[in-house]
Amino acid sequence: MSEKIKNKTYYIETWGCQMNEEDSETMAGILENMGYIKTDDKLNSDLIILNTCCVRENPENKVFGNLGALKSIKKKRPEVLIAVCGCMMQEKGMAETIKTKFPFVDLIFGTYNLHRLPELIENASNSKKTFIEVWEKEGEIVEGIPVHHKSDIKAFVTIMHGCNNFCSYCIVPYTRGRERSRKPEEIVKEITGLAKQGYKEVTLLGQNVNSYGKDLGNTSFADLIRMINDIDGIERIRFMTSHPKDLTDDLIMAIKECPKACEHIHLPVQSGSTKILEAMNRKYTKEQYIKLSEKIKKEIPGVALTTDIIVGFPGETEEDFEETLDLVKKVRFDSAFTFIYSVRKGTPAAEFKDQVPEKIKHDRFNRLLEVVNKIGDELYKEYKGKTVEVLVEEISKTDESKMSGRTRTGKLVHFTGGDTSLIGKLVNVKITQAEMYILIGELVNIIR
Repeated sequence: MSEKIKNKTYYIETWGCQMNEEDSETMAGILENMGYIKTDDKLNSDLIILNTCCVRENPENKVFGNLGALKSIKKKRPEVLIAVCGCMMQEKGMAETIKTKFPFVDLIFGTYNLHRLPELIENASNSKKTFIEVWEKEGEIVEGIPVHHKSDIKAFVTIMHGCNNFCSYCIVPYTRGRERSRKPEEIVKEITGLAKQGYKEVTLLGQNVNSYGKDLGNTSFADLIRMINDIDGIERIRFMTSHPKDLTDDLIMAIKECPKACEHIHLPVQSGSTKILEAMNRKYTKEQYIKLSEKIKKEIPGVALTTDIIVGFPGETEEDFEETLDLVKKVRFDSAFTFIYSVRKGTPAAEFKDQVPEKIKHDRFNRLLEVVNKIGDELYKEYKGKTVEVLVEEISKTDESKMSGRTRTGKLVHFTGGDTSLIGKLVNVKITQAEMYILIGELVNIIR
């Protein structure tokens, strides 16, 4: 530990997806290995890192707003080190924009060089102006980087980086690079280590996990699931995100046959209109998606399907939107992340004609939400009276007299009859009440 760093604190603010969350956990692990101490007090932290997202416009606006607020902190405490990183920094010209608008920022780096964080901090500390290191191209995957997970029970594990799909609305391939799979032995080694530390659940992360192993040539994602299923101590395996065009029969069977693989698949559909799906470059049709969902439900009884849907994509007509509503009603998702399309500079869709007026977008969004919530409410009510397996995670955030955790299908459960000694254990809970996206119940027994 460097004497210069001893007792110094760090604060990381994160926007975006689970991949960004995992990047922040990686940075936390590196910083603590250097000697930094985590703090929740941003105003008095010695190192402030903003880990950014650029998938939609709103997170970018929040970053600019937060940077503006940091100006007063830097003025009061010139010694504080302020860093900005993540996907937003990979956008062409963004690093220079931030350097110009917010000259008090000490360090700017991207998504490809997290492993160089100690050197970056050293360089920024010795520089009299903003130090920028944003790589334009992805490098080799670096293994063995320390990670500080937020939970002691559940952990994100990145299995691959980048994306080759180039959906016309998405900036990710430009900010995360091309698909690169980690070697299966490295993933198994990491998860075995987590199991020895007492972790019970892992979520395998990738922009498109179903593509895992294509660049390796000898291991598929289904193979990886089976390997992890054999690791002692791990109780549950989750993963995200799946692309419908790459979800194979072999993967469906792996989920069905591996007892640790949870019966929950997040399968973004984005639109129910085949015309719009083609414009999005999604490479499947409405009919193919519905057929796939039917196959999944047939082979994996009780499976929960969740999704992402974009409303108001350029060229979307009322008829196209009705196709989306029709698909939602036929598939019956347990829940859906719904988004209003926003233009992302640097993507093909940003140049498309027939942009949908904001008023129509918002109207369709509200109509979609009404259908999604109605179906979700109906599916949740089916749990009433049933006994479900729950991995206990914490004291309920809404009622300190209850404990909370999630079912294998990802449902949040608050239950009575337990205490903190159950954290990390699998228990059976009888559901007595079903509310909007929350289940309430009472402890039946401890499984293990």
